[in-house]
Amino acid sequence: MKKILVANRGEIAIRVMRTAKKMGIKTVAVYSTIDRHAPHVKYADEAVLIGEAPSNQSYLLGDKIIQVAKDLNVDAIHPGYGFLSENADFAELCEANNITFIGPKSKAIKIMGSKLAAKDAVKAYDIPMVPGTDEAITDIAEAKNIATGIGFPILIKASAGGGGKGMRIVEKEADFESQMDRAISEAVNAFGDGSVFIEKYVASPRHIEIQVMADTHGNVIHLFERECSIQRRHQKVVEEAPSSVLTPELRAKMGEAAVKVAKACNYIGAGTVEFLLDENHNFYFLEMNTRLQVEHPVTELITKTDLVEQQIRVARGEVLAIKQADLSIHGHALELRVYAEDPLNDFLPSVGHLDVYQLPVGENIRVDNGFEQGMDIPIYYDPMLSKLITYGTTRDEAIQLMIKAIENYQIEGIQTTLPFGTFVCEHDAFRSGDFDTHFVKKHYSPEAIKAKQETEANIAALIAVKQYLEDQNVLRTCHSALDAESKRN
Repeated sequence: MKKILVANRGEIAIRVMRTAKKMGIKTVAVYSTIDRHAPHVKYADEAVLIGEAPSNQSYLLGDKIIQVAKDLNVDAIHPGYGFLSENADFAELCEANNITFIGPKSKAIKIMGSKLAAKDAVKAYDIPMVPGTDEAITDIAEAKNIATGIGFPILIKASAGGGGKGMRIVEKEADFESQMDRAISEAVNAFGDGSVFIEKYVASPRHIEIQVMADTHGNVIHLFERECSIQRRHQKVVEEAPSSVLTPELRAKMGEAAVKVAKACNYIGAGTVEFLLDENHNFYFLEMNTRLQVEHPVTELITKTDLVEQQIRVARGEVLAIKQADLSIHGHALELRVYAEDPLNDFLPSVGHLDVYQLPVGENIRVDNGFEQGMDIPIYYDPMLSKLITYGTTRDEAIQLMIKAIENYQIEGIQTTLPFGTFVCEHDAFRSGDFDTHFVKKHYSPEAIKAKQETEANIAALIAVKQYLEDQNVLRTCHSALDAESKRN
């Protein structure tokens, strides 16, 4: 494998290229017109324009990306995450053109791409699942009867969905029909598939996911868990590894379950098995993400493993050099997704110009970044600028370092989730580990950040006044000394 095309943009494209270069592999970037001067384009050995700014005219053009790969004699394509990373048709297209797809086979992507098919695939492995339907439903009357049988509250979820789209919590029977209509409509708009399924709503869940890695020789390992419960709109913002609530026994059980899920679909490469953990520490299989996750750096830090390197080695047909017995947890890692979003305005996207953009640096601080000072934030793509990751020997150490790193991350021109990151890290519920996926709903309000910012501004003003008065006093002392000296002479 001498040349890899990265079918993505931003920080993940650079992240993949960094490891490829370390391994002596040439890299090819693809880019849209608006990304012509983006950092990932400059970082690659070669770069090719593939279309206009909208992703359906550029980064989602599988046929065009394959043609670029063939023209440049590319051996393999790494899809990153998002875009074509979980597109079974694109994986098949790579296979048909003798280009290695750095990821699972298309069949595994298809199985795990449907939440219902995934549940069906793992049935034989005795993996705990939330009570619910075994097949997709579009008939509202039938669905209502099933929901009543399960018992409210229930959760309606798009079968082909993700990212919180097509998902509705229904607290009582009277709300069911309207919420079902909305879920189906959202699923059609987002995924072109209105199929939904129903399951019992777990009231106070934690979102725990297990990183797995599998080779083509039948070896499957897990690299422990990530805690992903700090979310807004069902999408993660703060992640950490390991979780503060898993015992060694529970960790082993969840790891074994994740390995079984991977084996159920003959998985190859890096994947993530997601679970819900209830207040009694019962865990339930949720879904499998058949790609590298946004939050993979925290796993890399606590296991001292380069997951992208392992993906590439597995794609080359190598046997996994890591055995389960070789793995152990070292320290604690925390990640904040730095989104161009305004946490004071319901996390709405903040489009603008990066007037100032300076990254924090220091020991045990890592920034996976995709932007530079002076750039505009495109409206066409996910608003994530970077991922800020800190590592410590303890959880408290990682949290304190994150607070310091956020302070040293200088951004002007747009609003970001950095203040929200500070809010989370300083909150008693987070620091104690006593939180769930409802953290934002239970604890967060824009007023809390505004009050903190006003307090900090007042303190800064008082410090400035104090410094001014001290400077004036020094000047007066100097003048008095000079006057005295002048009189003596």
